[in-house]
Amino acid sequence: MYVLFDDAGKFAAGRVMSESDASLQVELDSGKRVKVKAANVLLRFDKPSPAELIAAGQKLAAEIDLDLAWEFAPEGDFGFAQLARDYFDAGAGVEKQAAALFRLFDAPHYFRRVGKGLFRKAPAETVQAALAAIEKKKQVTAQIDAWAAELVAGRCPQPVREQLYRILFKPDKNAPEYKAVVEAARRSQRAPLELLKATGAIANPYQFHWRRFLFEQFPKGTGFPALDVPPVADELPLAPVRAFSIDDSSTTEIDDALSVTGLGTGTVVLGIHIAAPGLAITPDSALDRVARERLSTVYMPGWKITMLPPAVVAAYTLDEGQACPAVSLYVTLDEATLEVRERATRVERVMVAANLRHDELDEVVTEATLVGDAVPEYPFAAELAFCFRLAKHLKAQREQVRGKPETFTRPDYSFRLDTDGEHEPDGSERVDIRVRRRGAPLDLIVSEAMILANSTWGGWLAELGVPGIYRSQAALAPGVKVRMGTKPLPHAGMGMAQYAWATSPLRRYVDLVNQWQIIACARHGRTAALAAPFRPKDAVLFSIISAFDAAYSAYNDFQHGIERFWTLRWLEQNAVSELEATVMKDGLVRADTLPLVMRASGCEALPRGTRVRVRVTGVDLLTLDAHASLLERLDTVAALAEDEIDTEGDDAAAAAPLALAIDVDEPAATPAAPA
Repeated sequence: MYVLFDDAGKFAAGRVMSESDASLQVELDSGKRVKVKAANVLLRFDKPSPAELIAAGQKLAAEIDLDLAWEFAPEGDFGFAQLARDYFDAGAGVEKQAAALFRLFDAPHYFRRVGKGLFRKAPAETVQAALAAIEKKKQVTAQIDAWAAELVAGRCPQPVREQLYRILFKPDKNAPEYKAVVEAARRSQRAPLELLKATGAIANPYQFHWRRFLFEQFPKGTGFPALDVPPVADELPLAPVRAFSIDDSSTTEIDDALSVTGLGTGTVVLGIHIAAPGLAITPDSALDRVARERLSTVYMPGWKITMLPPAVVAAYTLDEGQACPAVSLYVTLDEATLEVRERATRVERVMVAANLRHDELDEVVTEATLVGDAVPEYPFAAELAFCFRLAKHLKAQREQVRGKPETFTRPDYSFRLDTDGEHEPDGSERVDIRVRRRGAPLDLIVSEAMILANSTWGGWLAELGVPGIYRSQAALAPGVKVRMGTKPLPHAGMGMAQYAWATSPLRRYVDLVNQWQIIACARHGRTAALAAPFRPKDAVLFSIISAFDAAYSAYNDFQHGIERFWTLRWLEQNAVSELEATVMKDGLVRADTLPLVMRASGCEALPRGTRVRVRVTGVDLLTLDAHASLLERLDTVAALAEDEIDTEGDDAAAAAPLALAIDVDEPAATPAAPA
């Protein structure tokens, strides 16, 4: 005797070897013996053989009209044998019974399973809904196939074009547009990015990088809601100083300015004045929620996305000719020894006499003019000379704590586009890349003043028991990263006992948060911990740190990437085919006069620090890939400076491959990784 039984949702048949009340021993055609529960046996038969029964049943099942079977099926629960007799004939044998069983089991949208071999008709409306869903699925499958065929043929369907960034970077893997790209990539054996570029979906590499960033970081757009500019509620005293700022000409968010009083008296007071939006923007206000959502201004050549609305920036930026609200740190120094005698913080208005600009003064404000006997012909010459002397003194003190000098052998680069600055770049602009060596006098003056303010205020917050957001670095060694937290820990890289960001509240949210805390300290002194917006161990501070870290990292990655785009465009625009460079490692070289790291064949075995001349052999503005080959070795090995080693990760990030979220099984469909 043979039996047909249910084996965990699948049907099998075999010869009965032995049987008890509860189970059977059954031998399958393969010779394997299995134990089958009696309740799982659905049919008993003597002929045909198990294999023949299943084959015949499956063939007959395919011929059963489900609509007709549904009409024939009785109301209430019924067995498959009953349906076989109603559908085929009253004497339906085991083959027809097996066919009915198979067909019923495979049509859950028509018949519900209510037990072993028992079924019930689904309601008519359920059947219709299921049929509609099946038909829709067929149509979607056909649409996917049609779109894939178009992509392979070199045409991009509009629905795929509209979902381009979602498909590549944040895909819904059940979406038909995504499936069409995956299928087309599989058929054509091409990388998805290469495939979409060939179809014209990516016509402008610059717009591709820009729109991808907006898609990931600003899905709701970069516009601001309609918000009023809040005034400063308090009457602020006017400081008896004339301040000046030092920024690039393109800077509109002027956060900081300096003043120097008492020159020639033996006691000099350095004023560090920080724009004070924190006097008007209150925590959890509408403007605060906007700033907290953005967390930082995003910078890129020729354009930026500000953290605060332009009207708010204009109201609180330190524009020349204005008496601007400010949080000021006054440091009283001995003019001869530069010993600090006193520190004081005040909330006030400061008259900004001038906005000095790097690009206009870097060539004339030099170390020679700052320390020489001749009277320079630029504004605030005496004040700048004192600030430069103080900056060198402060830097030397930090280096003593740091244990080694800071070296600035690598230059900074500024990018200028031939655009009016009123419209977003589109990638066609001509780019000018200029070098500004780090540690230049004006840079040093500003950076040391800001380090002094940030470290002083960080220590003051800790002294008064008011929490703040700090940056710390446990040790000055490769791989030891700067971290953010609420504890005033040492910053080894700066050589400071503590360091809090507080000098850029117009463009960094953590600075705005710290400014609120500093204002509370200035107003309430020893009781500031009770009046500050954020209390010790406030969970909100930790959430701000986490969100800021993520956003700031994403913004920096984008800035590095888009600056790499413009560097590659500069190579194209100036028809540069050869560069002098320095070998890093693993065949990577860094251009001597451009912010560019790329792979150069032939340099793999050269020692780190070797200077070479390379030929640029390929540039891809979409993947930001650049390749070169060794032309000649220029000199012997020269050790790379420490700052080059420490910041190497930034270059590696800028040269990282374009990461896609699209999955394609075929190896050939994986995007090529740029150097």
